[in-house]
Amino acid sequence: MGDDGDDGAAPPQDSGPPPPPPGTQATKDMGYDDEDIRVLGEVGNYRFGTITETLTNDNIAIPVHAQTQFDEQVFLSLLRGSISLTRDEKWRIIQAVPKLSQFQIDELQKILEEEKRKFSELSPKHLMQLMRLEQKHSEDWKDLQSVAVQEKGKQQEQTQADEIRKQLGLS
Repeated sequence: MGDDGDDGAAPPQDSGPPPPPPGTQATKDMGYDDEDIRVLGEVGNYRFGTITETLTNDNIAIPVHAQTQFDEQVFLSLLRGSISLTRDEKWRIIQAVPKLSQFQIDELQKILEEEKRKFSELSPKHLMQLMRLEQKHSEDWKDLQSVAVQEKGKQQEQTQADEIRKQLGLS
């Protein structure tokens, strides 16, 4: 998973408590320091995952995978929420699903779930950086959805052209 380290997505070492639920006022008695409280004031109700939760998996189709069984929507949601994978890596994973074993699918889901859990447990100090990363990755997901629509359109055009050639006796 994107271990190139240049996107700042590796969870830093962190000893503070995770952010409180949205709407809960963080206090020093709860273990938060001044920086945590300041950042929470700046990000409001943002918590890791809230941006990608608003997206859908529409137009992203996983190719047929007869050898594996899993909830495709859960898989896509986990992939969509990853901030350690690039847009292209996510696309390659989706396209590779038919070649993956059940073990590989299960392990990939575990890794994605662990990533989501670890980032959501970081102290509030990291919320601003996480929010920026999540915004960038949500735009990448929207790009993937557009690419998928374009690919589907090209396939449909090719099928129609093939059908016309067939009708005209050109194929």
